[in-house]
Amino acid sequence: MRQALALAENGRGFVEPNPMVGAVVLDSGGRLAGEGWHQKFGGPHAEVFALAAAGDRARGGTLVVTLEPCCHHGKTPPCTDAVLSAGIARVGVAMADPFPKVAGGGLAILRAAGVEVQVGVCEADAVALNAPYLKLLRTGRPWVHAKWAMTLDGKIATHIGDSKWISGEESRRRVHELRGRMDAILVGAGTVFADDPLLTARPAGARVPARIVVSASGNLPEACQLRATARDVPVIVYTANAAPLAGWADDGAEVVSTPNFDAVLADLGARRFTNVLIEGGAGLLGSAFDAGAIDEYHVFIAPKLVGGTGPSSLGGVGVSRMADALALVRSTFEPSGADVYIHGFARQ
Repeated sequence: MRQALALAENGRGFVEPNPMVGAVVLDSGGRLAGEGWHQKFGGPHAEVFALAAAGDRARGGTLVVTLEPCCHHGKTPPCTDAVLSAGIARVGVAMADPFPKVAGGGLAILRAAGVEVQVGVCEADAVALNAPYLKLLRTGRPWVHAKWAMTLDGKIATHIGDSKWISGEESRRRVHELRGRMDAILVGAGTVFADDPLLTARPAGARVPARIVVSASGNLPEACQLRATARDVPVIVYTANAAPLAGWADDGAEVVSTPNFDAVLADLGARRFTNVLIEGGAGLLGSAFDAGAIDEYHVFIAPKLVGGTGPSSLGGVGVSRMADALALVRSTFEPSGADVYIHGFARQ
């Protein structure tokens, strides 16, 4: 199962809004016969690749898969049909699939056909692997990543707003890799004015994220990179005041009226966006933090000091007592060039 989970990781960024799935087939003697993973949205599922690789060696053998095999006709035929046709005798599954068209149905079909089924092998790891998929199903909201770079004294810019560059080349490369796995990248209006960002992944990654601006007032620059490239890469502006943004709409941006940040997330979920990345600034990050909307954190700390009154990473209201501070779980710390990359999660 751990091998199947490692295989599933190969689909990250390519399969969403589907889950990442890996599969391993053992022959009747317990020897490796085939393996595979779900490689792209709309393509064959992991079981199909693994069974095809195993061929006749699958008959009487065992299928180990990270998620319950599907039992419905979607973009591909039901995987339960492939499992039964291959003559698999035993199936080990990490977790059931809560997707309404599956939801235990695949397991029931296999058991009814006489296949021995075991569920729950490395289940916690499988849940963690597909947390974004599960959250989208459960809440209708995407998994929210937050990213920022800051100095040792916690500044994301100097007192005059200069921020290029806090982090080094290795950290910026990692950020572009992260962008290439996202469905959308979000910034606030202040970031558009201060940095004039392009918000693309360079080089291109598995996905082409939509560039999103959240602006309550609708006040945005008349000329900037996002507006100039809106016909090339999607730009969505969420605002409570669409009137000033007619020019942006004329230039190809989609302007959506929303009352608050939760409504933004609800709309992104309705678009089946699975992973979204908030890149700044402090106001938008702070609002998301105050709302408890951030699921995963990516923080780059540079060995630099600027002092003064420059902005910190999180605005908003924040917590009043240190005892109420958010303590990240499953945190990792690693060098990123001269910087340190801290990666952690808001909850188990």
